[in-house]
Order: sequence, then C-alpha cells, then structure tokens
Amino acid sequence: MNQLTISLLALASLVLAVLFLAGCTSPENLPDELPPEGMTPDTTYPPGPPPGSQQSIVAANNQFALDLYTRLAEDPDSSEENLFFSPFSISSALAITYEGARGSTADEIREVFYFPADPAGMRAGYQAIIAGINNGSSAYQLQTANALWAEQTYPFLPAYISVADDIYGAKVTNLDFIKKPEDSRITINQWVENQTNDKIRDLLPAGSIDLLTRLVITNAVYFKGTWERQFNDNETSIQDFRTSDGTILPVAMMQRIDENATYGYTETEDLQMLRMAYESGSGKPLSMVVLLPRDGDLAALEKSLSAERLTELQKNLTNQRVMVYFPKFTMETKYSLPATLSAMGMPTAFSPSADLSGMDGTRNLYIGDVIHQAFVDVNEEGTEAAAATAVVIQRAMAPVGPPVPVFRADHPFIFLIQDDETGLILFIGRVEHPESS
Repeated sequence: MNQLTISLLALASLVLAVLFLAGCTSPENLPDELPPEGMTPDTTYPPGPPPGSQQSIVAANNQFALDLYTRLAEDPDSSEENLFFSPFSISSALAITYEGARGSTADEIREVFYFPADPAGMRAGYQAIIAGINNGSSAYQLQTANALWAEQTYPFLPAYISVADDIYGAKVTNLDFIKKPEDSRITINQWVENQTNDKIRDLLPAGSIDLLTRLVITNAVYFKGTWERQFNDNETSIQDFRTSDGTILPVAMMQRIDENATYGYTETEDLQMLRMAYESGSGKPLSMVVLLPRDGDLAALEKSLSAERLTELQKNLTNQRVMVYFPKFTMETKYSLPATLSAMGMPTAFSPSADLSGMDGTRNLYIGDVIHQAFVDVNEEGTEAAAATAVVIQRAMAPVGPPVPVFRADHPFIFLIQDDETGLILFIGRVEHPESS
C-alpha cells in the first residue's frame, strides 16, 4: 500500500418540522402526509444554514471534501483501499497559504478550495468556525489549532504574520531550518503530537525539512466522543464482511437492535443512510453519517455522490428504530498531496512560477509539499479521530515535480464525521476492510 493510501476524519439544509400552534390548528395547516408509525422527523438534523460568512466556508469545505475524496478514490493506487482524511484540516492549512498567494497562484488555490472571493467574508467565516470548534463541551473533545514555523533569518511580511495569527490563531515560531533542519522537524512533529493526543506521529518524515525550507504551516484537528446510544461490547461478535472484490473477512461487528435503538435513518432504491449522534452535552451537536450501498457497489455510490445529493438525503432523515450492525475499525492514513492538488487545478503553487509574494514581498517561494495524516478508531463507546496537515514552503531554486430496517454494514461504506450545528464535514473516508490499521 503506497503513501497515497494506508499509512493513516454535513451539510447545511433546512429542518423539516410541523408547527402545531395552540388554538390555531386547522385541516389546511396539517401536512399532506404523516410519517409512518414509529418514525418522527429528525429535528436535530439537518441543521439550518449557519450565518453568512460561515455558510460560505462550510460549503467550500464540503465541496472540496467530495472533490478530493473522488480524486483519491479514483486513483489506481487507492483501488479497494481504505480512505480517510480531514478536509477541514487541509483547507485550513491552505487557507493560511492562500493569504500569502497572489495572481494566478491565488486564483488556482481559490478555485480548488472554493474559497470566497471576498477576503473579509472568508476571514470572518474561518474565525467563527474555529471559535465554534474550540468552544468546548463536557461531553466530548473537539479542537483545532494552526501554527506557523518560520526560518529565523527569513524576512516575512509583518502583515502576513499578523493575519495568520489574528484570523487563524497561527502564531509564529522561529526555527533554524538552515543549520538544524532535523531538530526543527522534531519540534514541529512534537507540536502535532501534542495537539492530536499523540495520535498523529511523525507527520513530517525525515528529509522533509532542509536548508531551503522557509516556512511550514500546520493544522491539527482532534475529536473524541461517545455515542449517544452506545453499543454493548458483550453483544459484539465476529461476523463476515464482504470487500469490494468479494473477499470475506471476519470482523468484530457491533450491534444495537433493542427497542431504544433509534437513529436518524433514510433509504432509497440504491442506498441506506444512518446518522449516529454523539453525546453533546452543552456543546454543538456532532454525528457520524454512514452511506451504505444496498448492492455492495461502493464505486457506483461514489460516482453518484455530490453535495446536493447529500443535502437531499439528510433532509429525509427521520428518527426511528433501526437494527444496526456496524463494524469496529481503526484506520491510519497518510498522503502527500502535491500531485493530487496540482491535478485538481493548482499546479502553479508547486512550481518556481508560484507567486507567494504576500508572504515575503518576493517571488522566491513555492509549496514544496502538502502532507496530510489522519487516524480514526471506532468502537462500542464512540469515536476518536485526529488529523494534521503541513504545508512546506520552500525557497525556489529548481522546478518541482508534479418493517424495522436493518442497517448491516458488512460491506464497504462511506462515512463522515460532521458538525451538525453548521454542517461542516470534519472527516470523511471509506471502509474497504475494517481489520486494517
């Protein structure tokens, strides 16, 4: 399995509701159709659209999430392999990079990441989302952090350093990349480990920092939550899981089939969707949403996946009893993204022709690498997920290369972890073989 696969974590829409006002109910106010017995509208999801600037960032993040997922899923080297990444981590790190981009370099980054054309709106959106994520809850852990790591002798523009800190919370630390590249790499990796509860280790591999490195932009996201309806580990059993190529694997399959197993659920002719909420306490609502193809054809589901379809499906979620069978799994992935992001439409940023003059006032910098690493563990209690992204900025010296429904997840599926309050996709992935790590 190569670096683009295993070596490793929503959408805004209107809530469907019927308002019964005392003394004001009449036949013409009643809905045309009531939910089937035992089903009620899922009033906790989908969320209403977040305020303006947040909404534009959520929409941009989610569209990028699906674009990158499609690219990785279609990569021949990723065929029938697990996928997992945090679109928010990647887009956050690239948003800070974008703040220093100019000309066609900025245009390409904006188009790939769907960043708003209005800088003020983009900054307000990221500020609000970062603050919301870091708001805290007694029921779960959810946090994100950004940082800049600069070559101590290099003159970055004060305005760029200020925007990174004021808007994205990315404080700058000066390091000696020229004389102590390995020590600098260890320092950055230690920050990532601390921010992700030690789940993301060695994000920057040996040799990724050298005497030409001028700036490293990092983002980390960490989540740990418990299911609102936990699974009983005594009821977990070894059952068969059928992979895309027909291989049968024994996996630890959790189950909730009791009377209280109520979840957000909807189905179509070709798929089932399940929403499993996490305990939220005083914090924002979070959940895992799973899309399970009925015939096991994950490739067909992937081809039909779009932001619009996800929104429509989640509008139809209703709270009802569901007999759920779901595999335990742990996954670690790592990606080097220059070739992928170039193919998606931003090649200039990775070439000596890059214009990152908003960082230093020169045309001497380009992106040498974008490294992303992610981890997820799903068990009876809940989910732990972490991800980190590093954008390595180099000094340009040479060109760079390119009845009761049964939800039995016993075959490949797509899953995402999202902020139900804003619809932000925090993590997205697919499970091809749950036993992998």
